[in-house]
Amino acid sequence: MTRQNPNHQFFDALNVLAEHGFEGMAQAIQILLNEAMKIERQEFLRAAPYERTPDRRGSGNGFKDKRVKSRLGELELRIPQVRDVKDSASFYPNALERGERAERALKLALAEMYVNGVSTRKVAGVTRELCGIDISSAQVSRAAKALDEELEKWRSRPLGANEYLVLDARYEKIRHGGQVVSAAVLTAIGIRKGIRSVIGVSVGLSEAEVHWREFLSSLKTRGLCGVTMITSDGHEGLKAALKAAFPGVPWQRCQVHLQRNAQGYVPRVGMRKAVARDLRDVFNAPNLKEAERLLDQCVTKYKKKAPRLSEWMEKNVPEGFTVYGIPAAHRRRLRSTNLLEWLNKEILRRTRVATLFPNEESLLRLVSAVLVEISEDWETDKRYLPKVEED
Repeated sequence: MTRQNPNHQFFDALNVLAEHGFEGMAQAIQILLNEAMKIERQEFLRAAPYERTPDRRGSGNGFKDKRVKSRLGELELRIPQVRDVKDSASFYPNALERGERAERALKLALAEMYVNGVSTRKVAGVTRELCGIDISSAQVSRAAKALDEELEKWRSRPLGANEYLVLDARYEKIRHGGQVVSAAVLTAIGIRKGIRSVIGVSVGLSEAEVHWREFLSSLKTRGLCGVTMITSDGHEGLKAALKAAFPGVPWQRCQVHLQRNAQGYVPRVGMRKAVARDLRDVFNAPNLKEAERLLDQCVTKYKKKAPRLSEWMEKNVPEGFTVYGIPAAHRRRLRSTNLLEWLNKEILRRTRVATLFPNEESLLRLVSAVLVEISEDWETDKRYLPKVEED
């Protein structure tokens, strides 16, 4: 494989060090990292730029600018992108992943001070072990305050028109009033002109409907408007809050949740696969008329051998048909809350480190830090929904 000679970047880095000494280390590392990531992309694609080889697995797709904080200062990096990759592999530079993990570990270590109620001395030891740096008590306090201010600014940022809204909740254990209780983490994803972003997150112990109502009201106060469809599960508290906060906005009940709920009405284990298959056929119908026809067949089919299932289907499954009112190209990704299910798994990967949070604030801090990073990546990534004429 032909490879571009990186020697000129190496000498550029040396010249920076020769001219600026230690003060030029950040710029030198920036030059070398950018070149190393380009070389790694060549290795991943099995071809140099514009090179044609039988083993080539995709194409370069420019660069995405990203600022990364490091021990040397802020680095302005250009992350190589790829497209048309033939297999399911994805590309992201290894060196940058290691750097980001270290920075995330630092934030998590700071969060552990609140999560576990540990002393600043213990936090300093954790950060030294994970990140290779020493940090004083004063630095811990300043960093925690700065992080809280940054996250609150992100959570309260102004919103605008978002065509689609996806809502879901997950639960974490916290200490409250001397007891261990479950706290609800409410998350909202907005999709604007095909681009997704996390537009809101809230943690609370209040009754489900009250918490949801306050959360949805805060989104509207921040300027959320133009919503044409909302996707969520069938939680009664959420449904009631939606009617109050977004009257008249079409609601799509998650089809995946409907599939799961249906299994609770199946009288025999041996019927479960058939019921799942029948419902899958209903939800995969090409249009509303066909979906309604297939549902009628299911209701009739199970009326005698599973009357409770038949009754439940007739009443609940139509709530999963709202998606037929939006462009066909958008339906598959908006007919369920799978997008938020994935997001919740990413949150869990971080929160399982803590296990038990001392209060609502510490849980909100850590969840927000995770969501900021994910949302920023989404907002600079390619469209989540394909462009249609309505755009």
